[in-house]
Amino acid sequence: MELHAPAEPVRFAVVDVETSGLSVRRGRLLQVGVVVVDAHGVVTDRWASFVRPRNRWVFRLGPRHVHGIDRGTLRGAPRLDVVLSELARRLEGTVFVAHNASFDLAFLRRASELARVPLPVGPTLCTLRLSRRLDPERRLSHRLADLCQRYDVVHERQHDALADAAATAAVLPHLLAAHGITTAAQVRAQLVA
Repeated sequence: MELHAPAEPVRFAVVDVETSGLSVRRGRLLQVGVVVVDAHGVVTDRWASFVRPRNRWVFRLGPRHVHGIDRGTLRGAPRLDVVLSELARRLEGTVFVAHNASFDLAFLRRASELARVPLPVGPTLCTLRLSRRLDPERRLSHRLADLCQRYDVVHERQHDALADAAATAAVLPHLLAAHGITTAAQVRAQLVA
């Protein structure tokens, strides 16, 4: 992925979250991962953290069989405010990207409200949406695992926030190229509020 915009370098913060459920009201963040790539597709930063839950009931609702996160894993994890402060630092000056961005953003915004830590997230780029636009007839699956297979991207561990963010970051250049996106202005035209 090479975006030609020397006056406006584009950096993408590709984010994934693992949660205790699908409901933003009842579920909580369990893990956050971010991979920052520059306009050439080079990874400039990778970071992930588990999040210590405030309430023990989180695991009664959580799909442990999906993400494999248990109480022992989270026992020594940082508090939500600490995790979100670090995430905010890493998001500064980037384009927020996620696969099914509305899901990840909903949980992050809810967590931001609960922890009272502002996150610098403006308009976003959704790889799920970019993929679906390439297939208006919906003949293909657009799950991250299927995109990885389609674009020959190694996806180390599904439902691990950092591994999912890394896989999404690796798929992103393929989707941008498929849409003919080569400039910062073209990236901005794809952003969703």
